[in-house]
Amino acid sequence: MQNNANSFVALADIGIHDPDQRQAVAVGTIRAYDKRRAAMFADGHEHGEALRQQAAEAKRRALRCLPELLEQAEANMIANGFTVLWARDADEANRHVVEIAQRHGVKTVAKGKSMATEEIALNHALEAVGLHITETDLGEFIIQLNHEPPSHIVAPVIHKTKPQIRDIFVRELGMPPTDDAGEMVAFARRVLREKFLNADLGVTGGNFIIAETGSLCLVTNEGNGRLCSTMPDVHVAVVGIEKIVETVEDYATLTQVLSRSGTGQNLTVYTNILNGPRRADEADGPSHVYVILLDNGRSDIYATDYAEVLACVRCGACQNACPVYRSTGGHAYGWVYGGPIGAVLTPLLVGLENASPLPHASSLCGACKEVCPVDIDLPRMLIDLRRDLVRQGHAPRAWKLGMKAWAVGMRSPRFYRWGGLAARLGRNKIARGNQLPGLLGNWTRHRDFPPFAEKPFRQLWAERQKAQSS
Repeated sequence: MQNNANSFVALADIGIHDPDQRQAVAVGTIRAYDKRRAAMFADGHEHGEALRQQAAEAKRRALRCLPELLEQAEANMIANGFTVLWARDADEANRHVVEIAQRHGVKTVAKGKSMATEEIALNHALEAVGLHITETDLGEFIIQLNHEPPSHIVAPVIHKTKPQIRDIFVRELGMPPTDDAGEMVAFARRVLREKFLNADLGVTGGNFIIAETGSLCLVTNEGNGRLCSTMPDVHVAVVGIEKIVETVEDYATLTQVLSRSGTGQNLTVYTNILNGPRRADEADGPSHVYVILLDNGRSDIYATDYAEVLACVRCGACQNACPVYRSTGGHAYGWVYGGPIGAVLTPLLVGLENASPLPHASSLCGACKEVCPVDIDLPRMLIDLRRDLVRQGHAPRAWKLGMKAWAVGMRSPRFYRWGGLAARLGRNKIARGNQLPGLLGNWTRHRDFPPFAEKPFRQLWAERQKAQSS
C-alpha cells in the first residue's frame, strides 16, 4: 500500500468535511467502544483490569524472550508439518507467496482478513503475476470492490454507510437493489461461496502462534478464515514475528481480551487452532501449509525504546476510543494502520520522516492506553516520537524559533515577568468577543481562551508576606 502519511492534514480535512463518513465512523466506533466496556467489565471492574494486566504480562514476557520463542515455534511448527519461511521485508514475503503459487499451479486465491498482507501489499504482487484474488472478509470484500484500502483494523468498511454499500453491490456485482441488510449479506455470501469452492490457494494472517505447541491461531466471526485455511489444497499464513506467545495458557488469556476489546464478545464465533496440514488419515484440510514469519522492520523496533508497541494484538480498541480517529476516519493516516496505534507504528515502520505529522495526530487524552487490552503506553510513545522529530530536524522552523524564544523567557525571571505583563495587556487589547486574531484564532474558534489572572502568583505571595510581617 502506498504511504501517504505525510499528507495527514490534507486527508484529515477531507474526512472531517465528509458528513456521511463522519456519521458512519462515529456510530461504528461509539458502538464498539460501549460493547468493549460491557464485555471487559461484565464481571466487575477489578476482574476486567486483572485480566488486562495478565494479558499485558503474557505479551511482554513473549517479547522479552522473542528470539528464543521464535526458534521454538519454528521447530514445533516444522514437527507439525508446516513449512516455515522467513521474510526480512515486504519484497521477500511477496516473493515467497508468488513462488508458492507458481509451484502449485495456483490461478485463484481466497484471502482472509490480514493486516500483515495489507502492510506488504500482497494483493498487488499476486495480481502482477496474473492471479485472481478475492478478499473474503465481508468488509474487505466491499472495499476491494470499491478499489480502496481498509480504514479500520477490525471493521475495514466502518467509513461506509449502508446505502453506499448497497450502491457498490449494485454497480460491481449486479445485485438487485435493496435496502435490507440481511438481503445484502445473503447476496454477498452466495458470491463468496463460489470463490471459496474454486480457490486453489487460501491466504490468511495469524492472530497468534503458540511456541510450545507450534500452533497457528485464527479468530474470525464470519468463518472466512476457516474456509480459507481448510478448503483450498494450499494454505499460506503471513504472520508478523511479534505474534508469538509462549504457552497455550497465554493464548487463552489473550484471545479473551482480543475478542472483548475488538468486538465486545467473550469469544469470537470462530476460534481456530491449526496444527499443520491434513494428515494421512484425515479427509479434509490442505495438503500444504506454509507459515511466513514477517519481520519488515519489527526487529528494528525491537531494539528501541518503542519495543512495547510490538505487544499490539490488533484489536482496534484504541481507534474506537480516539477522538481524532472518530473525526477524521482511518484513511487520513495515509497507510495501513490508523488511529493511535498507526500514529506510533507507521513512523516506526516506514520512517519518521515519511510520517512526520502522525505523532501530532493526537490530543494526548490517554483514552488509547486506557482501553488497550495489553496496556501499551501509546501516549508516552507519541510524546517520544515528537521529541525524535525535533532531534532529527523535522520540526517546522517557526515552531523551533518559538520554542527557543519560550526557553529564553522561562530561564530569565525578568523576561518571565515582562512576558506575563505583556500577555495580560495583550489579551485585553487584541481579543474581540473572546476571539484571538490570526493564527491564534485557531484556538478560540472552538473554545474559550482562559483569562489571565489580574495578579501573578509572585505578586500575591509578596503581598501576603508583606501583610504578615506588618
